[in-house]
Amino acid sequence: MTDTRVTVWNEFVHERESEVVADVYPDGIHAVIADALEERGFETETATLQEPEHGLTEEVLAETDVLTWWGHAAHDEVDDEIVERVKEEVLNGMGLIVLHSGHFSKIFKSLMGTTCALKWREAAERERLWVVEPSHPIVAGIDDYIELEEAEMYGERFDVPQPETLVFNSWFEGGEVFRSGCCYRRGNGKIFYFRPGHETYPVYHNEEIQQVLGNAVEWAAAGDDQPEPVQGNHEPLEEIDTSDDRTVH
Repeated sequence: MTDTRVTVWNEFVHERESEVVADVYPDGIHAVIADALEERGFETETATLQEPEHGLTEEVLAETDVLTWWGHAAHDEVDDEIVERVKEEVLNGMGLIVLHSGHFSKIFKSLMGTTCALKWREAAERERLWVVEPSHPIVAGIDDYIELEEAEMYGERFDVPQPETLVFNSWFEGGEVFRSGCCYRRGNGKIFYFRPGHETYPVYHNEEIQQVLGNAVEWAAAGDDQPEPVQGNHEPLEEIDTSDDRTVH
């Protein structure tokens, strides 16, 4: 049993507006992910767009080791103040797992500093997520690839910075490829972008996908425990002449 605390965030729009999506995720995508992570032994809570402060209050984030983020239809409805709050927590060491269409979320684009744009096609086509870094802890327990019978295609070029580690590369039935498992560090926080998860397909019910999510939480929870850097105006290490009128004391 682990004491890692996970907050599973979902905008929770499609499930309430579409019968097709509700049939796949009757209690919301966040409920399926949270249940899978709880079975893995994590302490899980959920939060959604509709809650006050989107469920991401200062108190909630202070108690969160890893935040997972799923969004699609309502990126623009996420308050900028909450985005900055989440970003600050990531820089201070909170892990962040960005899922599927969360690539276009305000928080991911802010942390990446790019458009995060890509090609896409919704045609229920087969996807193979090839493991390209088998020694990475995120793919522990996963064979050479994960095969999904129905998926939304995401294709290159994916406008993100070069991942520090690429753990999955996807091939789609229509011929495209995509960097589907990207690891980054920002400040003291670890970030994992994981592509699968379109709302009309039962991707998060897949046991291998759930295995990856659990592995990713363990990886991201570790953070980068670096000492607090010394910044700002600083005294010289060696003796220097500070008599110049331009010297700031």
